[in-house]
Amino acid sequence: MKRYQALADTMAAEIRAGRLAVGTRLPSVRHLTTQYGVGQSTVFRAYYLLEEWGLIRARERSGYYVAPGATLPPQAPPPVPLTEPAPIDVSSLVFSVLDAVKRPDIVPLGSAFPSPALFPLARLAKSLAHAARMLDPWSTVVDMPPGNEQLRRQIALRYIGMGIAQPVDELIVTNGAMEALTLCLMAVTKPGDVVAIESPCFYAALQAVEHLGLRAVEIPVDPRDGLDLDVLAEALDKHPVRACWFMTNFQNPTGVTLAVEKKRALVALLAKHEVPLIEDDVYGELHFAQDRPPPAKAFDTKGLVMHCASLSKTLAPGYRLGWVAAGRHAGAIRRLKLMTSISTSIPIQAGIADYLQHGGFDKHLRKLRGALLAQRDAMEQAIARWLPPDVACVRPDGGYFMWLQLAGHVDAMQLHRRALEHGINVTPGPIFSARHAFGNHVRINFGHPWSPQIESAMKTLGTLLRAAS
Repeated sequence: MKRYQALADTMAAEIRAGRLAVGTRLPSVRHLTTQYGVGQSTVFRAYYLLEEWGLIRARERSGYYVAPGATLPPQAPPPVPLTEPAPIDVSSLVFSVLDAVKRPDIVPLGSAFPSPALFPLARLAKSLAHAARMLDPWSTVVDMPPGNEQLRRQIALRYIGMGIAQPVDELIVTNGAMEALTLCLMAVTKPGDVVAIESPCFYAALQAVEHLGLRAVEIPVDPRDGLDLDVLAEALDKHPVRACWFMTNFQNPTGVTLAVEKKRALVALLAKHEVPLIEDDVYGELHFAQDRPPPAKAFDTKGLVMHCASLSKTLAPGYRLGWVAAGRHAGAIRRLKLMTSISTSIPIQAGIADYLQHGGFDKHLRKLRGALLAQRDAMEQAIARWLPPDVACVRPDGGYFMWLQLAGHVDAMQLHRRALEHGINVTPGPIFSARHAFGNHVRINFGHPWSPQIESAMKTLGTLLRAAS
């Protein structure tokens, strides 16, 4: 082992053991060269390696500091016992929390959306205007489900970029990803059936399960490693699970992405039991690494994975344009689409198709990812600067959410209410659980350009957390 690697391992052990708290300033390069008898280049390389591991962060003209989340144990948490399937009742709690998001005077750390300022809305409007002028009156009939053919061909091209040969006739355009996900659930279940969901879980999934009269069995999600496949295997053996609803890339709320090997294993496990996967992949394009992480759909050979996505988080918030690559269930979902909302807006479909073909979507995505990455780093620095050192989080590699674990005595619902009194919205952990668990967790949004208001809000959150001690 090289000397810089040995030095990095020594310091990493101190950080992970909690002996160096989040926000602690590390020794200077000069100090370490004297202490360990090594050259400056060795110390710098050790620090660069610790940065790569996500354990430390550099501050300009200030030095290196222990990063938020660095003291979370790297090993998996204690095994979580499998819970019995149960009905869900979360809507009243969710609505009470989300009402505050609509207030324009609130700092939107609890928002589910990135800032509209990050999207090329003027260029998109040109495509919509052009498409409206050129719209064939017969398209109101022709473009009914499965949807506008040119749009579906553009979407299919994006699947090719993921290494997936996606048949155009298995793509169904929907009113956002939420409709796609709900139609998938309707296609493979009936009231009273058991479905497997994540814990913590996107709250809209909980509401859909509640609305359809289904019972849910919760599969734990670790903020570092993702879905617990052992618990899922136990659930499949013990209960008549009819479907799984999972988010494999940049999961909401934890931000975790399943490793490729785990995605492959997940698909194989479900194929063994002939259980369909409803894959929510609305954040997949918001990756910070060079390459897009593949969805579980990439490993599906039996048509069991229904891959759902939209443009609401990447291009067109409010336009409600989503889709599902439905595999063997395409026919059933197409019929359900006709029976429920009949069709997604025909002019919107045509306009989005024009933009995807001519508007420079990939160039926009590169700019958007760069902005979100900078905002993530600013949020990490604010967490280290203002929040108590016992706040833990794991750095996400995409999306725009951070999942904060607070001290055990902190009540996230009470923090949510106190923060609102100061003009700040954070999303409390209990709305992400069928059992109202995660009482000392909150989700915060870094999808808005950094501003003095956000910086001040983080400082206020730190004050509120310290007052709760």
